[in-house]
Amino acid sequence: MANTNHVDTNIRLIYAAGIDQEGNPVFKRKSYNNVKTTSTADEIFQAAQAIASLCQLPLYKIERDDKSEINE
Repeated sequence: MANTNHVDTNIRLIYAAGIDQEGNPVFKRKSYNNVKTTSTADEIFQAAQAIASLCQLPLYKIERDDKSEINE
């Protein structure tokens, strides 16, 4: 039976940076690597909010990217 081993977690903060000439929203992204793999969604949310408070752009979305190894 295959098993998974959680090896890495990254978070990406996406900021609303305005609107382009055609009226489409413009976003800026900032990624943070080596996040503790056992972090809960609440912990990541709180950390992202704290980081975003240091930026002048409004926070649009928070994304979590988990990587796992699958082995036998």
